[in-house]
Amino acid sequence: MSVHAEAHEHHGPPAANVSSRVDSRVLGMFLFIASEIMLFGSFFTAYFFVRVVNQAPHWPPTGFHLPVFVAGVNTAILLTSSFTMHWALTSIKRGNRAGLQAGLALTFLMGFTFLATQITEYARIGFAPRDNSFTTIFFCLTGLHGAHVFVGLTLLLAATIRAFRGHYSAAHHHGVEIPGIYWHFVDVMWIVVYTTVYII
Repeated sequence: MSVHAEAHEHHGPPAANVSSRVDSRVLGMFLFIASEIMLFGSFFTAYFFVRVVNQAPHWPPTGFHLPVFVAGVNTAILLTSSFTMHWALTSIKRGNRAGLQAGLALTFLMGFTFLATQITEYARIGFAPRDNSFTTIFFCLTGLHGAHVFVGLTLLLAATIRAFRGHYSAAHHHGVEIPGIYWHFVDVMWIVVYTTVYII
């Protein structure tokens, strides 16, 4: 081993705030997502509490209709965006900037379509948050997820702009990976929301 290599060789454990296996930025995002799961958990608890207290034979209660088909199409759009996000990340890991740019742009467009469709659904759904406990928890739970989609779109927009400016490479792609982790979380959480609110 050369003297130069020996000078840069590190012995012992990593610094206290640095993991030898997980990047601190990635770890931070995972910890943030853990806190968000607890937040969603509190809303799901309230949702099931409302269902148990009402003891309605039908859910949603009689007189309320949820656009299951439209929400299902929206679900397919959001799920597809997870694949394009994965494509963007794997592309830049291979040094493919065109794939990165296309993947991020498509992911952003599909996420925007999802959010726009949800807002349109709110305008046409036929009831308001103040009507009863069911409508309140419906808007709270889906609105909470919509807020997370908005945050995800903001991160994606920033990543997309940076991608078109050539800021990422095969060696430096955390600016794509971290928004990608958040976006996958948003997608998975929507599956839970859609299944719980629209299907069960």
